[in-house]
Amino acid sequence: MSYAFRPLWPALLALGLLAAASAFAAAPLPQAHAHNDYEHARPLLDALDHGFVSIEADVFFIEGQLHVAHHRPKTLDPARTLTKLYLEPLAARIKANGGRVYPGYDGPFYLMIDFKTGGPETYARLRTELEPFRDLLRHPATGRGGPVTIFISGGKARPFYAILSDPQAPVALDGTPEELGLGIPANVCPVVSVAYGKVLAWRGEGEPTPEETARLRTLVRDAHAEGKKVRLWAAPQTERVWTWLLDQGVDLLNVDDLARLQAFLAGRAAAARG
Repeated sequence: MSYAFRPLWPALLALGLLAAASAFAAAPLPQAHAHNDYEHARPLLDALDHGFVSIEADVFFIEGQLHVAHHRPKTLDPARTLTKLYLEPLAARIKANGGRVYPGYDGPFYLMIDFKTGGPETYARLRTELEPFRDLLRHPATGRGGPVTIFISGGKARPFYAILSDPQAPVALDGTPEELGLGIPANVCPVVSVAYGKVLAWRGEGEPTPEETARLRTLVRDAHAEGKKVRLWAAPQTERVWTWLLDQGVDLLNVDDLARLQAFLAGRAAAARG
C-alpha cells in the first residue's frame, strides 16, 4: 500500500505570514473610509495595512457573479469578484486574529457595497454569496454577530424596501439625509452618506460660510441623535478640509490616498495626546 503525502510547508508558511501580519497590524483608524478600495494595487489588503475600518466596493451582477469594478467590465476576471477580493480574505484574517479584523479591536468594521446593477437579482446573489460567511457578519436586526457590518449603497439600485422588510437581512443600508426621522434604527442604517457638494461649497480656501457650517452641523446633529455616522463623499482631500470636517463631527473621511490619511490621523491623535 502506498500513501501520497501533501507537503505541509505551504500551509505552515501561510499561517506564519498571517501571524506575522497580525503581529505588525496597523492601528485601526475609526474615521478612515477607503473610497473605491478595489482600485488599489491590493484591494482590501492595502486599506487594512493602513488601519482603515471602512472599505468600499462597487459590484455589478453579471453572468451569475458579483464582479467588482467602477465601470461595467468589458472582460470578466474570476479573481475580481466580491467573494475573492473581499469575503474570503476577510474570513481568513478574522480567523487568524481570533474573531477580529484587527487584533484587540472591537469597534465597528464596515464593508460598504455599492450596487451598480439594480433589481432583485443583485440582492439575491449577494445573499447567496454571504451565506458561507454569516458568522463574520453583524446582524442588522439584533446588532449582534461577527465583526463585519455590510451596508448597501447605490442610490436607486439600493434594495431599500427589501432590506427594511426582511428581519433576516444579513446587510444594512447606507442612509441618506432625507431618511433621517423615518424611524429606521441605526443597526439597519449605520451610516448616512451624502455628496460633499450638496452640503458645502467650501473647497478649503478661506473659511466656510456660516450657512454651510450650520447646514453640516444640523446634519451631524440629526444623524448622531439616531446613533448614525456621517460620511461625505467627493470631499476635497486635503488636511485642512479633513481637520474642519472632523471638528464639525463628521465620522468617516472618504479618501483615495490611504497613506496620507493614515499619517494625518496619526498626527492628529499624537497632538491630542500632547
